[in-house]
Amino acid sequence: MVTSRIVKTKSIELECKNCGWREQYETPIKHCPVCYEDILYARYDIDYLKRRGWADEIKRRKPGLWRYHELLPIKEPDNIISMGEGGTAMYRARNLGAMLGLKNLYIKDERQGPTGSFKDRQASVAISVMYEMGIQEAVVASTGNVAIAYSAYAARAGIKMWAFFPDMVPGDKVREVALYGTEVVNVTGTYDQTKTIAARFAENQGIYYDRGIKSIAAMESMKTMAYEIAEDLDWQSPDWFIQGVSGGMGPLGMAKGFEELMELGLVDKIPAIGLVQSEGCKPMIDAFNNGLPVAVPIENPDTIIATLSTGNPGRAYQLLYEIMSEWGGAAAAASDEEAFEMTKVMARTDGISVEPATAVAFAGLVRMVRNGDIKPNDVVVFNCSGHTFPVEKRILGEKWAKELDISDASSDPVLPTDTLVEAVEKVKSPISKVLVIEDNENAARLMQRLLSVNYDVSIAHDGQVGLEMAYNLKPDLIVTDLMMPQMDGFSVIERLKSDKAFRDVPIIVLTAKELTAHERARLSGQVDTLLQKGSFLSEELLQRIVDALN
Repeated sequence: MVTSRIVKTKSIELECKNCGWREQYETPIKHCPVCYEDILYARYDIDYLKRRGWADEIKRRKPGLWRYHELLPIKEPDNIISMGEGGTAMYRARNLGAMLGLKNLYIKDERQGPTGSFKDRQASVAISVMYEMGIQEAVVASTGNVAIAYSAYAARAGIKMWAFFPDMVPGDKVREVALYGTEVVNVTGTYDQTKTIAARFAENQGIYYDRGIKSIAAMESMKTMAYEIAEDLDWQSPDWFIQGVSGGMGPLGMAKGFEELMELGLVDKIPAIGLVQSEGCKPMIDAFNNGLPVAVPIENPDTIIATLSTGNPGRAYQLLYEIMSEWGGAAAAASDEEAFEMTKVMARTDGISVEPATAVAFAGLVRMVRNGDIKPNDVVVFNCSGHTFPVEKRILGEKWAKELDISDASSDPVLPTDTLVEAVEKVKSPISKVLVIEDNENAARLMQRLLSVNYDVSIAHDGQVGLEMAYNLKPDLIVTDLMMPQMDGFSVIERLKSDKAFRDVPIIVLTAKELTAHERARLSGQVDTLLQKGSFLSEELLQRIVDALN
C-alpha cells in the first residue's frame, strides 16, 4: 500500500515550456497532458520569496542543498532524506588556471558529496520525493554514479531499489551499489538499451521508474549548484560553466537555477555553457557545432567512459541549444586517451583526483581556450563531477548480480556473428553428444534448453569437472566458457587438444570478456568458433527473463 506523507501545503506548479500548460504539482507525471512534452519545469512563488528577504534569510542557515528548501519540490521538511549533500567547496585552480592562461578558473568540487559525485544532489531530492509520495520500491538505470547515490539514500529511506547497468560500467561501481542492498541487473547492451529494459521491467512489475532528466527532482537538484556558485561569487554569475555531459541534466538544471536567481534579482545573467563529450559519443557536440537544434542519436557509442555513453540526448539537448543560443556557449569533444592523460595532469598539477567524465571535460576546456571561446579574464566555473574512489571489493562474494544479456554479436567488431545454434550446426562432423562447461548455472540451463532439442547435452559447472566428464563421456562437441573456477577454459582446451583422442573434437568457446592478443594466440588453431556470450539469446527468452526478474 502506498501512503503519501505530505502534511503541509506548499505552492509548487508544473509548467510546460512548449505549450504553456501549468498546474499544481501533486504527484510525478510522465509528460504534459496537452502536448506530451516530457521535460516539465517546477515553478515556485518567487515574488513571495523576494518580499520576505529570502537571500538574507539563507545566509543564516547551515551550508548544504536543503538550505534552499523553499525552491525544491518537497512540501513537508520532515520528509527530507539528507546525508549532508551540497555545500561543496568552490576554489580557484591556480596551477591549472596558469597552465591555460585563465586568471579566474574555479573548481566546483562535487567530489565532496557523501558518495563522491554530484549525483548525491539528485539522489537526495529524488529519494525525498519518493519518500514523501509513499513510494516503497523504485527502478533506476545508471552508468554508475546515479545508482551509487540512489542506493545509499534509498537505504536511508527504507526504499527498495533496482539498478540496471550497461555492461561497460566498471565492476567496482556496480559492486558498491550491491553493497547497499540494491538489486543489480547487468545488461549487455548500450546505456540507451539499458534504460529501455529498465523502464519495461518497472512497467511490468508495477514499480516506480525514475526517469532521470525527465523527472522534476533531477533538474531541481542540479540547480542548487547555481545557487552555491552565485553565493560564493558574492551574488555574481560566472562567465562560463563547464561540464562533461551525457544526458545534459547538470547544465540544464544549473541554467534553471540562474534563471530563478535572475527572477529574485540576485544575478544578471545565465553563464555561457561549455558542453564536453567523448569523441566516441558526441551527438550534442556535433549538433551544436553545426548549428542544429536537434541532435542526431548515436546508435553504438564508442567510448569506454560509461558515464558519457548516452547516444540519444533527446529533448534535453534542444532545451540546452535554446539556452546557449541566447546566453552563449561552446561545445567540444575529447578522446578517451586525452581524458586519461588529463586525469594525471589534474592530479599532479592541482592535486585533484577525478573520474574520467571530469577529465574529458577538462580536455574540452583546454580546446575551448585554444579556440578562443574562453578569454583570459573570464570567470570560469568547472564542475568537478566525481572522484576516482576505490570501492569495496571483498565483502559481497561473487553471486551478487543478476545477468540480463541483450547483446547482438553482429554489432561487435571483433567476434563472429554466429548464434550458438548456428555455430553447432556448422560443425561438419556428426554430433550426438554435447558437453557444456559453464560455471554460470543460468547460462548453462539456457544453453541446455537451446541444444537439447537436437542433441544429448551434459553440463559441467567448472573446468576440472568438465575435463573429467569429457574423458568419461567422449562427447562429439564441447562448448566451454573461458573464465571459470578450479580450471579455466584455456587450460581445459590445452589439456584436451594435447590428447590424441580429442584433437579432432570440435570446440566452441563462449566468452564475455574481450580477449587480449596473447589470449587469442592461445586459442588459435585449438577452437572451431568463438562466440560472445549472449549472441544466442532470443527476444522471447529476454522477455521471459525481464518478466521473471522479481
